Amino acid sequence: MSLSRSPSPRRGGGWASPGLTTPFDTIGGTSTPRKGYGEMQADGGMGNSVTWATAKARSEEINGYPSFSPRKSGWFSQHARRISNNLPSFTGRRDFAEKEKLGRGRWYPGRGSRSGRLMTYLGSIARRFRLRLLLVIAFVLALSLFYITPLHRVYRRTSFLGGGSKFVIVLAANQGGGVMEWKGPREWAIERDSVRNKKKYAKKWGYDLEIVDMSTKKRYAHEWRESWEKVDTIRNCMRKYPKAEWFWWLDLNTFVMEPSYSLQSQIFDHLDANTYRDINIYNPLNITHPLTDVYLDPLTRSPNGDNKTSSINIIVPQDCAGFNLGSFFVRRGQWTDRLLDIWWDPVLYEQKHMEWEHKEQDALEYLYINHPWVRPHTAFIPQRKINSFPPGACGENGDDPRIHYSEKDRDFVVNMAGCEWGRDCWGEMYNYRELSNKLNRTPWEKFKEGLGARVKAVKEEGNKPEHPSS
Repeated sequence: MSLSRSPSPRRGGGWASPGLTTPFDTIGGTSTPRKGYGEMQADGGMGNSVTWATAKARSEEINGYPSFSPRKSGWFSQHARRISNNLPSFTGRRDFAEKEKLGRGRWYPGRGSRSGRLMTYLGSIARRFRLRLLLVIAFVLALSLFYITPLHRVYRRTSFLGGGSKFVIVLAANQGGGVMEWKGPREWAIERDSVRNKKKYAKKWGYDLEIVDMSTKKRYAHEWRESWEKVDTIRNCMRKYPKAEWFWWLDLNTFVMEPSYSLQSQIFDHLDANTYRDINIYNPLNITHPLTDVYLDPLTRSPNGDNKTSSINIIVPQDCAGFNLGSFFVRRGQWTDRLLDIWWDPVLYEQKHMEWEHKEQDALEYLYINHPWVRPHTAFIPQRKINSFPPGACGENGDDPRIHYSEKDRDFVVNMAGCEWGRDCWGEMYNYRELSNKLNRTPWEKFKEGLGARVKAVKEEGNKPEHPSS
């Protein structure tokens, strides 16, 4: 009887290896070994004269073949795989299959028609490239979610992703309100285009937009402060939007020419490179800077303040006549609250409003010149960054590269400043609106426009009268 149920290399069972096989008198039953352990050792420890190498070879021979597979079943069985690999393959063809087997229990689109074969072919390609197909589908879905649908405005607005909630655009609308002078269709058209332009831009980048009614009215019982209202309006906006950091004031006669530029990429991502503290870089008013009084601290006497962007609280462009507040930024903070309080002070208005032609702009210039604490927190920005002028403003030629709009450089914002004095405000607004639409066309719009122009040219060529030959 064998000692194990597994196949044995010896007939009759038992393991043919020293120390694992014990001699028995009979094959079946339980019998006492003929020789004891000592007698086996006397025989040299070989155990029925079977070597370890022989037992190992037989064991490997047994383990190498399944118990149900014959060892030598013929030449063809041994070489079947090599023969099958040498046979020709028919990839992509189905005519070699049995028709009855192909059609039984299977769905074949179109019953072999051309469209059915095409769908089958596309299905096989989709199965073969399913990972790439899934990546393409995921990309298209992400594109539609983040750029086509309003979802992209959500992440652009979040403070930790896009940062749009940090900015508020303050737009002056209904200038005058028709109190001092009549507002005709052109004035309403200018306001409509300007407001639509700012709404579209703020919606695209997730900014807040505050449209302010600038109709002429008495703020107090004894004064008209229609132009100074922007100071008080900014203070009200800071209370209305407590989480916002920067407030961008825009006059009504401004137009965002490049809506694809965000405030972050245009200015605030590199605020140190886009602004300057030393007014001597461009100083149309010839203001003495820096101050040299000995009683002032070193920070106030420095031409660049502390040279840190964190200390910038107001950003102002300069035109050919000095400070220009048609487009400027203020930052929330205690310093800004102090500046706005003094700037709006009725005493300052009463003392100087008859002398200052540009009103709130002249008031800010006065504070910058005569109040040393204002300078370390004031930064200037090149005018064409946020406030380009059209030809006719600051000179008739309109060729000052620091001031006037450049179509080649794709300036961000254009300000039709002073157009109400001898220029056509509506004509300028219309021209810059059409230019912005042309510059910001999509590839599809450019294709349609080119195709339409080509068709029109062909029609005009065909409608030309033929001259009779002489």
